[in-house]
Amino acid sequence: MKISFHPKLLDALPGYDKAQLGRDVSAGLTVGVLALPLAMAFAIASGMTPTAGIWTAIVAGFLISALGGSRVQIGGPTGAFIPIIYGIVVEYGVQNLLVATMLAGAMLVAMGAFRLGSLIRFIPKTVVVGFTNGIAVVIFLAQIKDFLGLKIDHLPGEFFGKMKALITHLDTLDIPTVTLSVASIVVLLSWNRLAARFKPLARLPGPLGVLVVATVANALFHFPVETIGSRFNGIPQQLPGFALPELSLETLGKLISPALTIALLGAIESLLSARVADATIEDRHDPNQELIAQGIANLAAPLFGGFAATGAIARTATNVRTGGRSPIAGMVHALVLLAVVLVFAPFATHIPLATLSAIVVVVAINMGEWHEFRELGRYALTYRTIMLTTFFTTVLFDLTLAVELGMVLAALFFIYRMSNLTRIERLPLAELSMLPGFLYPDGSPRVVAYSIYGTLFFGAINKLETLLDPAERHPEVVILELNHLVSLDTTGLEGLESLSKSLHKRGCALLLCNLNPQPESLITRSGFVDEIGPNNICGDIYGALARARDLLPKFIDEDNL
Repeated sequence: MKISFHPKLLDALPGYDKAQLGRDVSAGLTVGVLALPLAMAFAIASGMTPTAGIWTAIVAGFLISALGGSRVQIGGPTGAFIPIIYGIVVEYGVQNLLVATMLAGAMLVAMGAFRLGSLIRFIPKTVVVGFTNGIAVVIFLAQIKDFLGLKIDHLPGEFFGKMKALITHLDTLDIPTVTLSVASIVVLLSWNRLAARFKPLARLPGPLGVLVVATVANALFHFPVETIGSRFNGIPQQLPGFALPELSLETLGKLISPALTIALLGAIESLLSARVADATIEDRHDPNQELIAQGIANLAAPLFGGFAATGAIARTATNVRTGGRSPIAGMVHALVLLAVVLVFAPFATHIPLATLSAIVVVVAINMGEWHEFRELGRYALTYRTIMLTTFFTTVLFDLTLAVELGMVLAALFFIYRMSNLTRIERLPLAELSMLPGFLYPDGSPRVVAYSIYGTLFFGAINKLETLLDPAERHPEVVILELNHLVSLDTTGLEGLESLSKSLHKRGCALLLCNLNPQPESLITRSGFVDEIGPNNICGDIYGALARARDLLPKFIDEDNL
């Protein structure tokens, strides 16, 4: 198999000019300052340090842009990963999270190399909406601790333990923290209105603006709230060390499932982000190249203390809106973050965790497609069942299990719908009654014909089993008119073979006519043609009736004409 490796950067460089460079640098600066608070907030919410979030955005963000299959994709830590990363950290520890991230990276590279990128699009919308809304709820619940300032030493990763811990510690609610959290979220939600009234604010993304205001206020007035400095001792003003994560063979096997979850979610979110961006810039991304780039980024980020990254829809949309049209913008965004760390890291000591929590809460609210719940009544029971099952399983149990259940339900309902579309109807051949010898003396037909509509596959094979009524006198020739049979699988073929053998035991012949290309190809390749005889494959219903006339014993003699 030939592996294709062709980053979009190579397509963007020919004809690249200073004007586009200026637009890309401007977009990269904007996205870079937007990514700073999000990277720290997502990292803290995931049980990691803010430093880990920033270096994830720098390393993974640069590689995703430089090697990716989209011109405008911006990569880094995202809110969707929060419940997954947090659960892995709680159960396996940070070092094993880094190992799981690198395993996920290897899986993503393999998915891209084997050209599986287009298959991600086959995940139904009901499953995507269900787990997206479920993740939003999980993220929201995880922020209650820092939003309210609850004194919980260890917040469980699973739903029921988490809810028990939150409820039992509500009496530790911290009023200053709640006040700052609510103030931050109010300012964040009204930022666009403030920016419309005060033009200079329009240059700042809402999350960064709120973060700057809260940090400056905290530095001046020393609010009695927890900060990055008090919990994490600030952010180091230096480059991270290069190190391989510690690998324990005892836990490696247990990390396969979490790694697969990271890889699956990373693939879905990155390709969804790229597809949304395509519609805006009138371009088409390469899904397989994008997966390879995502994989390389997730292999590299843990080597610098980072964790899982993927394409970020909101940051990618911001990049497009501010003029980014090539991977250069995403690379500049990573370099901006690097400069911020090396220059402004000491100021991070005063950043209140309550404000970062408020930012994540708004992200969770915005990422959910809540209108889908309001519109559930418009859709069929199967649609509602798949979405709600995926949603509640994501919230109560696990994303991997949710996607698995959603896909299984979607497949089962699809099989059921397809089987209902398959039908077998008896052809009313009126001419048989006018052809001497085609009827038994009692008037029952010696020849019957049926037309099969739809797809004859494993989910509809039972319809062949009820083809002939045992209570009726069996015919001597059965004709299957297959002009409306669009697809036949091996189980359907086996059903035809069983029908042929059953008819043969009763002294009855089976004729097939009007075969479409796919069924004809399978029937020929399988040897079924030789089994029933080449002469019993007819071009149309009239050829089949002529063949039936040849097969009927004691056919018309001269005295009957």
